[in-house]
Amino acid sequence: QVQLVESGGGLEQAGGSLNLSCAASGHTFAIMGWFRQAPGKDRDFVAAISGSGGSTTYADSVKGRFTMSRDNAKNTVYLQMNSLKPEDTAVYYCAGNRFYVNDVVVRFPRTYEYWGQGTQVTVSS
Repeated sequence: QVQLVESGGGLEQAGGSLNLSCAASGHTFAIMGWFRQAPGKDRDFVAAISGSGGSTTYADSVKGRFTMSRDNAKNTVYLQMNSLKPEDTAVYYCAGNRFYVNDVVVRFPRTYEYWGQGTQVTVSS
């Protein structure tokens, strides 16, 4: 059974940091991504990483502030979020795809086969 479980969300002040984790079980994914969804809005791409961890892609809104990494020994990906802003407030989801896709297609939610349940991140001003 494939499962993705996010953790690490919470309440943080603007300018602070949070580190999200997503533990995968049942499969090792070629591509893993982070998305976020604020109330009443679409699910937006945040970051993605290749199976080896050698290739990462970021949304412009988080580039330079967020870093995605993975530990294949633990089958876990991370999203280190620094310099948080109130507009980063959302439910953050991790997602996995068994097959490699290019750095354009990784930005689309429909690319991903499996999703976690999400973790809430709230940034206060």
